[in-house]
Amino acid sequence: MLTVGLTGGIGAGKSEVSRLLVSYGAVLVDADRIAREVVEPGTPGLAAIVEEFGREVLREDGTLDRPKLGGIVFNAPDRLRALNAIVHPLVGARSAELEASAGPDAIVVHDVPLLAENELAGLYDVVVVVDASPETQLDRLVRLRGMTEQEARARMAAQATRERRLAAADLVIDNDGPLEALKPQVEKVWEELRGRAEG
Repeated sequence: MLTVGLTGGIGAGKSEVSRLLVSYGAVLVDADRIAREVVEPGTPGLAAIVEEFGREVLREDGTLDRPKLGGIVFNAPDRLRALNAIVHPLVGARSAELEASAGPDAIVVHDVPLLAENELAGLYDVVVVVDASPETQLDRLVRLRGMTEQEARARMAAQATRERRLAAADLVIDNDGPLEALKPQVEKVWEELRGRAEG
């Protein structure tokens, strides 16, 4: 089994790269998706969050009110640490479960948005960084995700610098250009990953 850490700044195009890798045969472990799963109604994760932050972080239907919780933790490092202490171990355990069920010959791609920020490169055999210039990221966030320029800049500033992400990379996919320029690069990276898995 080859484990791959896939990361990139917000708006860099990581989701498109992971979609292509899955189409070539990779097994995807999506940290964001798992982070949502482990705090669904009825889970120990949601119960722990309510115990820590109070019932006001729940919507009327009993689901987690993410924007409300985000507002509490975004500018409060101690509250963010408390949230991460609940969610990260649950995500780690579920990720390990999914990886274990993938089979010995699998190429398992872990989609990890905060790989550089949390210094997680050492957990993977190979780290792939999807890279785009800050100008490209900003344009995509405003044009495609409907953020204001101020919101987009704040989200980008909360992440690791481009230099820090690139420093963690074994392989880099340049996604500054159009979508059609992305596919051949991802194919090349897939061939490289297959080579390493077989080697």
